[in-house]
Amino acid sequence: MSKHLDRLRDEHKDFELNALNDSFAKDPFKAFQEWFDYACSSNQPEPNAFSLCSVNSEINQPSSRIVYLKELRREEFVFYTNYQSHKSDDINENARVSMLFFWPGLQRQIRIQGLASKIPSEESDRYFSSRPRSSQLGAWASDQSRPLASRVTLEQKLKDLEKKFPEQIARPDFWGGYGIAPSRFEFWQGRPSRLHDRIVFEKEDNLWVSHRINP
Repeated sequence: MSKHLDRLRDEHKDFELNALNDSFAKDPFKAFQEWFDYACSSNQPEPNAFSLCSVNSEINQPSSRIVYLKELRREEFVFYTNYQSHKSDDINENARVSMLFFWPGLQRQIRIQGLASKIPSEESDRYFSSRPRSSQLGAWASDQSRPLASRVTLEQKLKDLEKKFPEQIARPDFWGGYGIAPSRFEFWQGRPSRLHDRIVFEKEDNLWVSHRINP
């Protein structure tokens, strides 16, 4: 492994694609939208993928996984999941989470901290109805994060569900969306000599205030 790490270190190029100047957007949601749109238009792989970090309150252990941003609305970042998953168990006990978007091709990342809460059931219903049938069946089939006897067991359950739902598939109660309401943003732009640009937004008296921090 060490030889690969040595090679990657030697091949690493300096950060020189862009910069964050003093005219950077003063609204973090506008800034996010501009960066996200650019990541999409420049064909970055899976630009809506982000690392979601939650904390298990019983053992005080953080846990991360990749999920997908599906909506940005009313100043909330929305993703969907199984409400019986480990991440949902964490959120039920401690709603404080963090998000990390990383677009290496642009030498950019965005860190977001905030509180997660379930979105209204009718909004989850609407999104679920738009999903492909195979994904709808998958939501019913998976007891996410729970022990599984074998792959065969899961595939048989899927076949049984295909028979149970020959036409329309209703959203299961244990599946739906979370909205993350941010309290802090950090926009990171790689710069030469590792002197990266970092701009932080935090709320003060319900207003977003920005400032630079050292790389």
